[in-house]
Amino acid sequence: MRDFVFGFGDGINTSLGIAAGVGGADVSANIIILAALVGMFTGAKAMAVQNYLAVKTQRQLLTSEIAREKWEIENRPDDERKEIREIYEAKGFSGKDLEMVVDKITSDKKVWLETMLTEELNLNLEIVGSPIKSALRMFVSFLVGGLLPILPFFVFPGIEALFVAIGISVSTSFGVGVIKSKMANTNKWTGGLEMAGLGTGVALIGYGIGSELSNLGIINF
Repeated sequence: MRDFVFGFGDGINTSLGIAAGVGGADVSANIIILAALVGMFTGAKAMAVQNYLAVKTQRQLLTSEIAREKWEIENRPDDERKEIREIYEAKGFSGKDLEMVVDKITSDKKVWLETMLTEELNLNLEIVGSPIKSALRMFVSFLVGGLLPILPFFVFPGIEALFVAIGISVSTSFGVGVIKSKMANTNKWTGGLEMAGLGTGVALIGYGIGSELSNLGIINF
């Protein structure tokens, strides 16, 4: 879900910014569509690669920590048992209850390892997924999001297509912002308006740059 939300939102803003910037230079719809499609696929590839590397690195770090903790349990059991005792002592356990918890955890090396990883290192063992799957989710969601602002240029002429694209992007970005906020347990309206405002801002900046370059004669078609 995280990959889809972020990829989809980034795809919308990227394509809208390109379409608005090129459209501001008063060029034909074909050029706008081509530029936006190139940017969309380039952005999707870049985001997918970055997501792949991020998840792969996270998995490598987790694997390294697991290997280290396994070694310490096997080779320094007394020190690791002491750490378990200190962890649960800090949670309020004492006396026979504390010893019972320590004995129970250290009697099973799998439980012992998981406890050390989650309680000592604060690692969430469930959050790391497949690098390839994460990259594919990011790539597809970026393309889906990036396609939306381009569609109006196949149907409407000139500035009309841009206004429709902005409308689609703002409303969709608002929805993505709401979903992001729900995932982060923050205010949904604030998240939706922030995401929609940033997307619109990208479009206005891009349009202004394209229009100004065209007016100055720096770019001619």
